[in-house]
Amino acid sequence: MDSRRRPESPARSSLSLSDDSLAQAVKEAALALGFDRVGIAPAAPTHHTERLRDWVASGYAGSMDYLTDRLEERVDPARVLEGARSVVMLGFVYSDGRDPGDGPDGFAGLDGSEGPEGRAGGSLPVQLARYAVGDDYHEVLLDRVRALGSAVEVLAGRAVASRAYVDTGPVAERALATRAGLGWIGKNSCLIDRELGSYLLLGALLLDIELPADEPAVDHCGSCRACLDACPTDAFAEPYVLDATRCIAYTTIEDPGPIPESLREGHGNWVFGCDVCQQVCPWNSRRGRPVLADPLGLRERLAPRADWQRPTLDWLLGLEEADWQRATRHSALRRTKRAGLLRNALVAAGNSGDRSLLPAVRRHAGGSDALIAEHARWALGRLEALGPGEA
Repeated sequence: MDSRRRPESPARSSLSLSDDSLAQAVKEAALALGFDRVGIAPAAPTHHTERLRDWVASGYAGSMDYLTDRLEERVDPARVLEGARSVVMLGFVYSDGRDPGDGPDGFAGLDGSEGPEGRAGGSLPVQLARYAVGDDYHEVLLDRVRALGSAVEVLAGRAVASRAYVDTGPVAERALATRAGLGWIGKNSCLIDRELGSYLLLGALLLDIELPADEPAVDHCGSCRACLDACPTDAFAEPYVLDATRCIAYTTIEDPGPIPESLREGHGNWVFGCDVCQQVCPWNSRRGRPVLADPLGLRERLAPRADWQRPTLDWLLGLEEADWQRATRHSALRRTKRAGLLRNALVAAGNSGDRSLLPAVRRHAGGSDALIAEHARWALGRLEALGPGEA
């Protein structure tokens, strides 16, 4: 999912913009396309990208072979596009219309005591990462990044080779974003903007023209360690260093295998990703943040769909393949496949203390899928250990 434009002949006539004027025009075009932040970085290694080698060597990438297979390209973006000189980094705030600091994604709590009521039947609600409950962000934003590449050619007055990415290629987006001044990489490994917080989706546009780079962002985490202390699975090896193999976002999305038993209780009711380290971050709850307009309807497309506003465990455990295909059409939730989401829902069921889920869990315990059956047996053991009065 990338775009490439090779020099064409004859070249377009130059608009004779200075480098600074061209950079400013590119930024204005990016904002007109709906992005909330834009900055420019050199297409070169940074301190953060070079640390990727040590991070991978420590085993923190787990089974994410797509990170290790093209590691050197992630270290040096000039390896991704021949002749690359600059990277335009783009930030977009995703939102479901609620303030990110108002609680767990604006959804009801595990005991159903907060937020709107769940589905009929009263089953316990679950939690999903905020970015995943609307349309697939790749589809929403990638065309916008590609459109910016076309705009650069017009503004530059000549053919420009480019590649566009939205979390889809061998590009270290967060490292380049902090070099481009969009924000700093926090202790929770998320990119944080002082005004907009960390609920940001990032896009990258590599160009074979050199544009003036912006000043790198400055770290403002200070002595705060709220994210480190709140992590349900102790996934931070140290501040700024995430052991992905312990992160709920990894175990529920990236790794198709069994979730380690030692981590299952920490999953709570998270069934796709985890936002805990962002929920507790003071930069996501600070007052006075700007209210962002949505003239192009991009945030509206990322808002929770009806099926995913308050999904419940009984509904998830009963999803058949046709239901799954319908509910996840053009959704980032497809990443786990139905089996992965069932696996995750069974762990949440085992943590729920809700004995009304026993029939659904037993049905999966007797199925032919070994992975799902094992997680169902684990959940069954947890629920059956509760006496009827403890339900």
